[in-house]
Amino acid sequence: MKQSIFQILSNTPLTDSVYKMVLSGDTSAITAPGQFVNIQLSGMFLRRPISVCDWDDSSLTIVYKVVGRGTAAMAAMEPGQELDILTGLGNGYDLSLAGDKPVLLGGGVGVPPLYALAKALIAQGCQVSVILGFNTRKEIFFEEEFKALGCAVTVTTADGSYGVQGFATTPLGGMDYSYFYTCGPEPMLKAVYKATVTSGQMSFEERMGCGFGACMGCSCKTLTGYKRICKEGPVMKKEEILWQS
Repeated sequence: MKQSIFQILSNTPLTDSVYKMVLSGDTSAITAPGQFVNIQLSGMFLRRPISVCDWDDSSLTIVYKVVGRGTAAMAAMEPGQELDILTGLGNGYDLSLAGDKPVLLGGGVGVPPLYALAKALIAQGCQVSVILGFNTRKEIFFEEEFKALGCAVTVTTADGSYGVQGFATTPLGGMDYSYFYTCGPEPMLKAVYKATVTSGQMSFEERMGCGFGACMGCSCKTLTGYKRICKEGPVMKKEEILWQS
């Protein structure tokens, strides 16, 4: 974990409520797709955890949805403003298990961390398929960005207003894949758990207090006991998860 000051380079809307923010700063603590950062916001006690969408040696890209005071404040920020950010938080996806044809499933704001993952998997020679699940056409983002990487992209919408009508799991039945990676809300993760026929890794979205394992506020039950989403997660293997009813 590393605490650094980042400067906002751009902060642009992708949809009515989803924004893409690019920042410059020290990204040396970020080591794997699937990790997250924790952002300090003026006047707010708790930092806001946001998944890493992409990064290089000097810049960080995050994609966030406006859901409360903190993210609303972020949406109003302009280039040149600075943010105090903890980086290198959480464990990321393990790329070594992907096989040759992994499938990536993202739901809503579970989509962003899959972008850096797709880039890394393609770099190691994988044929990557991506399923992006949204409620309706107006919520869709990053379809073209994944296509530009060379991924085979399928978009689903719950209301059928674009792409395949259904959920992120709907196209799985007709696909040939070696492994899966996913990120999204818990109902989606449970559905992916049931629908997939291979092993895989799931990244959990969870409210966090500290973001680095001290408060035990974001624990998840597993075969080996409770694990902290922010510390031992957010990525966990399919086989270790015990779903709470």
